[in-house]
Amino acid sequence: MSKNKLWALGAVVALLVAFGAGLYTGVAQNLSHTVFAQTTSTIDLSGNQPPSDVDISALWKAWNILKENYVPTHASSTIPTDQQQLYGAIAGLTASYGDPYTVFFPPADAAVFNEDVNGSFGGVGMQLDNDANGNLVVVAPLKDSPAQKAGILSGDFILAVDGTSTVGMVADDAVKLIRGPVGTSVKLSVLHASTTKPVDISIVRDTINIPIINNYERSDGIYVIELYSFSANSADLFRTALRDFMNSGSTRLILDLRGNPGGYLDAAVDMASYFLPVGDTVVTEDFRGKQDPIVHRSVGYNVFADKNLKMAILVDQGSASASEILSGALQQHNVAKLVGTRTFGKGSVQQLVDLGGGAELKVTIARWLTPNGSSISDGGLQPDIQATTTAELQAQGQDPQTDAAVKYLLSQ
Repeated sequence: MSKNKLWALGAVVALLVAFGAGLYTGVAQNLSHTVFAQTTSTIDLSGNQPPSDVDISALWKAWNILKENYVPTHASSTIPTDQQQLYGAIAGLTASYGDPYTVFFPPADAAVFNEDVNGSFGGVGMQLDNDANGNLVVVAPLKDSPAQKAGILSGDFILAVDGTSTVGMVADDAVKLIRGPVGTSVKLSVLHASTTKPVDISIVRDTINIPIINNYERSDGIYVIELYSFSANSADLFRTALRDFMNSGSTRLILDLRGNPGGYLDAAVDMASYFLPVGDTVVTEDFRGKQDPIVHRSVGYNVFADKNLKMAILVDQGSASASEILSGALQQHNVAKLVGTRTFGKGSVQQLVDLGGGAELKVTIARWLTPNGSSISDGGLQPDIQATTTAELQAQGQDPQTDAAVKYLLSQ
């Protein structure tokens, strides 16, 4: 298999996707979930013969009937080539699984997908996904992106794009509508989670650069690390931020993962290793019996073993994929308390398979399990300390979730 990439996405549907649940509609990144990582699991392509117990004559019958009898009746109607018909059949087969993360990419879409993962493009800077009911929902707007500046929030529903309804639309297709040349506008019909009436928001597309990290010490002595994505170099930047934290003399740490949609699995495991002894489980890939599970364990940096660390992790519905992997590991190993609201729940693993001719298949092959064996996809992670916020409070410069984390840390 020439391509064998693992997504801890959290989105990932293109980050476009990118990172891992998700898709970024305008993000420059070289990521996954989406969360990319090399996987030790493989997909065996050696036995790809037609199944002997399935009668596929109906497929060829339909193929020939269409080919011999179809007459275009609309100005926009075209007759597909044989290759387009084949891709249509593969797309229909893929869609029959009903999994928004299992997607067929014909060559043109595959090229866009790989551009999203490795380059930059015009967009508005937000990660999209489909919820359990198929609705198009914002996982998280990127920090300082056009989407965030326009008032887009985690949990918002996108009802229409430039007048085109998103009912029944998968996130990948919505991303294609939202992306476009830098400097042009896109109009979104948005339903905020706290309201019942949608609003139209026009956003000017821009080239999106993904911020990674910000760290500082508060006046009360609590140290804050804001991590925005799990990119290829985020683990190194996180190590530097932890060094600054240790040099500050503080023992109280807030790790802010709100709105962080994920990234590389390896980055999440590496970061967890700064807090866990060697061998502790960070996350498990569960293949539901199709192959042995793969356990990703701490490499055991464990630099806070004798430092009396007090730690809180801020999470919300925009915390997905690799964010949930790191948060779940530190919560369940009693290193940190989670403060905020329920996380997104992006807990599936995807591999990208080369089908030849430029076409690719992104297929869900496993699910992520936290150290105690819980599936991240089953409702996400629940905070130890519930704290909510609103757009109005944020506009006023108030942050009840950070306030709750500070109150907890100062009481320890």
